[in-house]
This record gives sequence, C-alpha cells and structure tokens, in this order.
Amino acid sequence: MKINLMDNWATNTAEAKLIQEQLKDRVITQDELKTVQYVAGVDVGFQDNYQITQAAVAVLSFPQLELVEKAISQIPTTFPYIPGYLSFREIPAILEALKQLKITPDLILCDGQGLAHPRRFGLACHLGVLLNLPTIGVAKSLFIGEHEELPSEKGSWQPLIDKDETVGLVLRSRTNVRPIYVSIGHKISLPTAKDYVMKCLTKYRLPETTRWADKLASDK
Repeated sequence: MKINLMDNWATNTAEAKLIQEQLKDRVITQDELKTVQYVAGVDVGFQDNYQITQAAVAVLSFPQLELVEKAISQIPTTFPYIPGYLSFREIPAILEALKQLKITPDLILCDGQGLAHPRRFGLACHLGVLLNLPTIGVAKSLFIGEHEELPSEKGSWQPLIDKDETVGLVLRSRTNVRPIYVSIGHKISLPTAKDYVMKCLTKYRLPETTRWADKLASDK
C-alpha cells in the first residue's frame, strides 16, 4: 500500500492540539465509499515497558470476513499516553504497518474514537484524513458523551450525544455483553458506519477486523 510517511510528528500537546484543529475540517461525514471488497482492522500494542509501539493491520475479505493479509510494525514510542492525543502516539506505527500491505483496504475500522472526541478529531478521523480512505472508529470504552439506556439484545443502539451534538452511537454487539462505541472516522456517514460494523460482527463482542488486529498487536 503506497503511503507518504510523515517525517515529523507533534512532540507535545500544544503542537498536537493545533494539528487537530487544523485538520478536523477536512473530515468528510458523508458516504464516499467505493464497492467494499476488503475491510481492515488496525490496533496498537506496546512492548518493552511501552518503549516500543507495535501496530498491526488485518485485512479481511468482505463480506466473507476471511483473513487475506496481515502486517506488523515496531517502532520506538515517541509520544506519551495522553487521552485525546492517542493518534500521535499510535498512527506513526500504524502507517508503517499499512505500508507493508499489497492490498489497499476499501474501509478501515480503527480501535479508537473518531468524531467522539473533544475536538471531533480522534484517531479514526486522523488516520482517514491522512490516508484519504473511509474509516470508522470502533472503541471498547466510552470517552465522551452520554446516551440513553441500551437494551440488552444484540443490534440495539442509542445515539451518543456530546454538547447537544450526535458524535457517534453506542452499539450492543452481542446480547448481554458490554457495548462498543461507533463513530465516524472519514468518508462515511454514521448510519453506514453502523451497518458495516454490524456486518463485521460474528459471535464476539468486537468486529472481526478489530479482533484480528488486536490479537496481532498484542502478540510478542
């Protein structure tokens, strides 16, 4: 996969916040997907007491959800863990992993937030804008926003609201299991994002894309 890697990244929160503010208006919240034949999941883990960032990407056929390609990268960790700025800690390694792919995915599901972010520019938005590809944020925990009580059945969902704005949705991906949090990354609408996340679910809490990437990123 052809990627123009960045030579430098923000080294502090002031620089990072400025970049987020500058790039957030580039996020496209309408559907600009071509036919989806390949979906990818990206995730990040850490090695050597967080000194090494290990990113993984898993590419699956769609709608079959069969693994067709995978890649792992390891680079030195250069940005601290600060909520709201995870893209600056994780995306450099993600880009290195994506660069190894022979298949360019049509849609990427990120283990993290998209618009459900204080500055409306979470990791999924940042990655989508840099790659100019459709992305979805699929987070395992609530970061910002509030929602109504969610029924226990798989497929139930509620809007996720922050400051009177719908920033995503909370989705029950498996009956009687903790929900996941879906938000727009780039080049996709929220209803379409929900549909694709549902189509990537099998019998587990996480979509197959995220589940594969999480396993790869955690392997030592």
